[in-house]
Amino acid sequence: MAFQQGLSGLNSASRNLDVIGHNIANANTVGMKTSRAEFAELYASSVNAAGGSNKGIGVTVATVSQLFTQGNITVTGNDLDLAINGNGFFEVTQPNGTLAYTRAGMFKLDPDGNIINQQGGQLMGYPTDAAGNRLSFDSQPLTLPTGAPIPARQTGNIMAEFNLDARAPIASSVTPPTPITTYGTSIVAYDPQGMEVPVGLAFSKTANNTWEVYTSVNGGAPTAFVPPLELNFNADGSIDPASITPLPTITLASPNDPAVTFPVTLDLRNASQFGTSFAIHNLDQDGYYPGEFVSLTIDETGVVTGSYSNGETRAAGQVALVNFRNTQGLSPSSGGNWTATFASGEPVRGEPGSGNFGGIRAGALEDSNVDLTGELVNMMTAQRAYQANAQTIKTQDQVLSTLLNMR
Repeated sequence: MAFQQGLSGLNSASRNLDVIGHNIANANTVGMKTSRAEFAELYASSVNAAGGSNKGIGVTVATVSQLFTQGNITVTGNDLDLAINGNGFFEVTQPNGTLAYTRAGMFKLDPDGNIINQQGGQLMGYPTDAAGNRLSFDSQPLTLPTGAPIPARQTGNIMAEFNLDARAPIASSVTPPTPITTYGTSIVAYDPQGMEVPVGLAFSKTANNTWEVYTSVNGGAPTAFVPPLELNFNADGSIDPASITPLPTITLASPNDPAVTFPVTLDLRNASQFGTSFAIHNLDQDGYYPGEFVSLTIDETGVVTGSYSNGETRAAGQVALVNFRNTQGLSPSSGGNWTATFASGEPVRGEPGSGNFGGIRAGALEDSNVDLTGELVNMMTAQRAYQANAQTIKTQDQVLSTLLNMR
C-alpha cells in the first residue's frame, strides 16, 4: 500500500512543481494571476466499515485555483495601456468571434480604428453620445474614425458675451457721427461643407441704454436688421430680456455656392452696459471644419475620447467591464484570457468606477500578482515533499526486499 501512497505523493508533488514553475515563468506577464495547487487526501473504506477503520491511500490534487488579488500598477505612459484598479475584467471579442475576459490591458489601434489586444481581440465597450454619456449596456467593439475625417458641422448658434461702454455718446449726436465699426467684433462660422464664413457684429448707440445691432458676412459692409434689432439695457447695466426674445437669427450663405443659405441663432443674452471700455469677454460658435484623428484619451470611468485636428473632441464609447459571481469558475486560456463557464455564471456588466467595479487607469498596466520570493520557497517545499515521497517508495522496497530474502 505504501507504494501507492508514495506514487500519489510523487504525482501530486510533481503537479505542484508544474504549477509553481508556471507561476515563476509568468512573474513578468501583465495581468497574470498566480495559481495554487490544492490537495485532498484519499481514503479507502470497506462496505459498512466504521469511520475509524478507513485507511489513507494517498493524496490527489483536488484543483488548481487562481488568486485574483490586485497586482501592482506600473505607469507606462502609453495612452492605450489600461489597468483595472479594483474588480472587473476587460471584455474582448476574439478573432474567432468568441468572448474572452482579461486583466491584461496592452491595447493598440489597428488600421481600421479598432482597439485590439496582442491576439487581435477587439476591446468591447458601451455606446455613448459625443459628450461621453452612456446610452446603454449593450457592449460593442470600440472603434475610432482613424481612416476618414469626422465630417464638418454647420454653425447653428453664435454666442457673444461683451460689455458696451455706457459712457459712449449717442452716435448721431457727435460730429462726425461715430462710425458703426467703432464697437464691433468678428467670428468665423462654417457652412455645411465646413467652409469658413466670416461674420461681423457691430453696435451703434441710438439712445440712452439702447444700441442697434449690425451684421456683416464675408467681409461685406455692416447692415442693419430688418426690422432693426435694438438691445435695451436696464438701469443696472443688465440687458432687458424682452429686447432679445425670441433670440434673433441671421442668414449666412456658403462661399462655395451663395444659393446655399442657412440660419444661425445669435445669442446676446450675456451682453451688458457698464461705464467701462468696450470689451468682448467670450465669443463662440458651434460649427467646425472636418478634422483628422490625432490622439485619444481614456478617463477613469473608461470613456474613450478622440482628439481631432480641428480642435474638436468626441467620445467614441466607454470601456466595458464585467465581473462574475464565481471568478474561480472561469476557465483560463492562453494570452492572459479567461472564458466563462457554467460554474462562473454569466458576466455581470457595469461601468468603471461604479458599484464594485474598479476604475480605469490609462497609461498604466497591472503587473502579475506572483510573489516570486514566495514561489521560490514553495518550490523548495515541493521539492522536499517529492524527495520524501520517493523515500517512502524506497523504504517500502527495502521492506519487501527483506521479506523476500528471509530463509
